[in-house]
Amino acid sequence: METAPLRLLASAAVFLCSHCFFCYADNRGPNYTFVKHATQAPRVSYHDYIIVGGGTAGCPLAATLSQISNVLLLERGGSPYGNRNISRMELQVENLADRSLTSPAQRFVSEDGVINVRARVLGGGTCVNSGFYSRASTQEVRDMDWDARLVNESYQWLEKVVAFEPKLIPWTSALKDGLLEAGVMPYNGFTYDHMYGTKTGGSTFDQTGRRHTAADLLRYADPDTLTVLLRATVQRILFKKGGRRPQAYGVIYKDEMGNMHKAYLKHGSASGVIVSAGALGSPQLLMLSGVGPADHLRSLGIEVVLDQPAVGQGMSDNPMNAVIFPSQQPVEITSVQVVGITRSGSYIESFTGYNYLPALAGNSSGGDGDQQASQRRLGVFRSPRKQRTQQNMVEGADQVSIPDEFSFQGGLLFEKVARPLSQGHLRLKNRNPDENPSVTFNYFMKPEDVQACVEGMKTINRVIESKSFSDFRYSILSVDDLLGVSANFIVNNRPRHGSYDSTTLEQYCKDLVLTMYHYHGGCQVGRVVDHDYKVHGVDSLRVIDGSTFNFSPGTNPQATVMMLGRYMGVKIQNQRLEQKKMKKP
Repeated sequence: METAPLRLLASAAVFLCSHCFFCYADNRGPNYTFVKHATQAPRVSYHDYIIVGGGTAGCPLAATLSQISNVLLLERGGSPYGNRNISRMELQVENLADRSLTSPAQRFVSEDGVINVRARVLGGGTCVNSGFYSRASTQEVRDMDWDARLVNESYQWLEKVVAFEPKLIPWTSALKDGLLEAGVMPYNGFTYDHMYGTKTGGSTFDQTGRRHTAADLLRYADPDTLTVLLRATVQRILFKKGGRRPQAYGVIYKDEMGNMHKAYLKHGSASGVIVSAGALGSPQLLMLSGVGPADHLRSLGIEVVLDQPAVGQGMSDNPMNAVIFPSQQPVEITSVQVVGITRSGSYIESFTGYNYLPALAGNSSGGDGDQQASQRRLGVFRSPRKQRTQQNMVEGADQVSIPDEFSFQGGLLFEKVARPLSQGHLRLKNRNPDENPSVTFNYFMKPEDVQACVEGMKTINRVIESKSFSDFRYSILSVDDLLGVSANFIVNNRPRHGSYDSTTLEQYCKDLVLTMYHYHGGCQVGRVVDHDYKVHGVDSLRVIDGSTFNFSPGTNPQATVMMLGRYMGVKIQNQRLEQKKMKKP
């Protein structure tokens, strides 16, 4: 899933689509006749395919399979349509602040002490991330052992609906030029492709600021053969255990009123249960269903269907480290538009806008008093709406009154470690599928990851000091000033080790690490699933989502996770058609 701390203001837009059953009206969203709440579902139903998780991969997968099969898509969250915090770029950070039980972004804190979220909405992480759209590189496609032609066709299928060329604002134009000055060469122009150098990437926000998500890909579905149920929380997968190997034959799910329902597979070897619940949800559900490390499952009273120690292993998150950059010029609100892809193992990106600082300075407990205290540490980055002088910019928070309403003029420059070697694990806390599992990412356990972060931070420093960025930079604020004050309000639950400047970048990376929301692993290809995404050791069960990744592809993975849903939908569809042909006399 990728998102960012932005607190922004709203504006209205209406998007129209030519499909008769897919049109927007007053932000209510498409009229999908096949989308219902789980409370409307029968207690028992039968399907060719049951997909658990209507997220980034699940929506394109369901839309594709529905073309030839009866498909049930179960999503534990609600609809993204009608929620302006999802649809409007200016409001996206509001999802991070929403702690309700129905929030589209469910908060969790890793055992490393880093605050994070997982999606809980139809469309998954594409509804709560920062919208950057970037394909996997040619080499990454080879590393994944995918069919390059089908990969390309699948990306194109997505891009007709969810990908757009952004209109660069002056800030991101300056970032582009600053990256080139900093040596992140060449400039590759606007492209969805992933390649070394600086580029303008795609966005799932169109030029009116409206977000387009994986849920929009359901426009491709056959409305007569697809059923999508919202607020449907799968409790466990059902297995037959009398044959040569355990075989999945259905699921039990709970609606929002607490009623239990059963969905079964129709008879036939081509049907199956497909788990697309994300990097936390998929390994969690396998374990709750009895597929995982036997000793761990028995300790929680879970009957073991298959002892599979690799479930929950290989968990990795791409660490992010950031510098807050106050601008002496007004900066428009936007999301990620430009990226620098370095050869040292880091990617450089930026967000702009105002009022996202309280989200970054929030606390893990969520107490209002603590958050107010955190906000008072913002110092030079928190200012009244009236113009402040350069003198009071450096006097600090204690000498400046902090009004109830304030704005921040500037942006967030950050680097992501591209392929971290550090990995962790996921374990269940209990048997409740509504609660988050325990996850440890072991950020910066490997020294190579620390070095990649340091090189990324050095690149950011060169961008800050570049001529291209000089029109935005306060001349009295040095790089060391920015690093030192940024450290005062970047919040996680990790210990701090003194003050920070350009001579302490290693410690800055370790202590002030944030998530890039690109966590993956837990059901990795080669360990838990094969290259056809079938779970080793059981029949009629696949996992298709980012939990199968050994690395996060592209600059940002959402494009590739959506592509994987389409890609595997086509492959399964073709396999099913071949089986039908073979059965004909």
